[in-house]
Amino acid sequence: MSKPEIQKTDAIVVGSGPNGLAAAIRLAQAGWSVVVLEAEKTPGGGVRSAEITLPGYIHDICSSVYPMAVCSPFLSKLPLSQHGLEWVFPAAAAAHPFDDGTAALLYKSMADTAAGLGRDGRNYEALMGDMVEHWEGLFSAALAPMTTIRKPFLMASFGLRALRSVRMLARAYFRTEQAQGLFAGIGGHAMVPLETLTSAASALMLMTAAHAAGWPFVRGGSQQLTNALASYLKSLGGQLITDWRVDSLDELPKAKAVLLDVTPRQLLRMAGNRLPERYGRKLQKFRYGMGSFKIDWALSEPVPWTARECSLAGTVHLGGTLDEISDSERRPWQGEVSERPYVLFAQPSLFDPTRAPIGKHTAWAYCHVPNGFRGNLAETIENQVSRFAPGFRDCILARSVMGPQELEQHNPNLVGGDIGGGAVTPRQLLFRPTASLYRTPLEGIYLCSSSTPPAPGVHGMCGYFAAQVALSVG
Repeated sequence: MSKPEIQKTDAIVVGSGPNGLAAAIRLAQAGWSVVVLEAEKTPGGGVRSAEITLPGYIHDICSSVYPMAVCSPFLSKLPLSQHGLEWVFPAAAAAHPFDDGTAALLYKSMADTAAGLGRDGRNYEALMGDMVEHWEGLFSAALAPMTTIRKPFLMASFGLRALRSVRMLARAYFRTEQAQGLFAGIGGHAMVPLETLTSAASALMLMTAAHAAGWPFVRGGSQQLTNALASYLKSLGGQLITDWRVDSLDELPKAKAVLLDVTPRQLLRMAGNRLPERYGRKLQKFRYGMGSFKIDWALSEPVPWTARECSLAGTVHLGGTLDEISDSERRPWQGEVSERPYVLFAQPSLFDPTRAPIGKHTAWAYCHVPNGFRGNLAETIENQVSRFAPGFRDCILARSVMGPQELEQHNPNLVGGDIGGGAVTPRQLLFRPTASLYRTPLEGIYLCSSSTPPAPGVHGMCGYFAAQVALSVG
């Protein structure tokens, strides 16, 4: 089937993930004509939903929980509620159960969170208080390229903590196993060893987001966030075309700017021999992070947590103590797998009944594995869930299992199962993917994916800043 003809346009965006759509929206807001090209039949990239277990059970294919979106300096300001978006906020953002049947919880209220941490409560408030008080300024400054200095005094204060590792900060502020474990579980979202400098930044931002807004799901599935962004883009005159795969930049019509929501590996393939050799070598050296191994479940009933308060949280971190999680996250970085992996678990249907038939439920979980891992950790993950929820397997009606290869098939940006668009090491946090950031050596060609600043996450700021660069060139 031939592709539809594209009328003359100012900009072409390749990829309809949140960054691609954010870039397109920003350009359209500035009055540019924009066309978004998406290879799949359904837009969204990592923000899609589908019935992948049983009919009537809606599962989020990749991303599912959106603290960075509701705190995003760009996405949060868009009128997406007018285009069908509805957020669902669990009673607690996250829970962290322990083997003794207790759990530490991250609530929207910082005071309630601190109260649950006992003698570490005051330490928690000392760590988080100023960041929560000035959260809007913090997100505006932190979700910007590191080469752009915003809010210097606030960022200096944040940097004293954020530049350290999760382990360093956990041991510096907390004495109890509960507080250290809670912080480690949140720090595990960074997908680097907990000893890595700057790994604390991700945990601090996520905890600040929990107290500023929460960790919400999208009612009806994450696809509804993509649909709202696409609808708003259309209202601005933008166009989204699906089922249009771009294998080479030579296939694209002429435009003032082409913004690519792809990782360095795809750029190398799409640009062919057009890239200067030196820039190409830099892209080839770009390091992808750990992969993910994910399971989605259709459940007959809610998860039977030993610590019942886990049912208050949309997200549950399974991994036990700081030391255990540290070991679990170090192993896949070194090419190994853990027998008791740190598992990120979400239970959206507890708070959004549209996800499953009446009385039934959905849940998903993933653990980190070496990039490109080809084994099967389904039993290992379910063992870890059952450790904190005995009887969990009796609730399972059906499951969908996706290793790194399957995830990459759903979205080519998930190279080797890396859901972050590249490892967030100190160097790749500052120069992402190279020192030229969004710009490429090719005139009018820009990168706008999560492989560019500020960092992974569904916040749209990579696309926003790439669009700003394109607008500045004109």
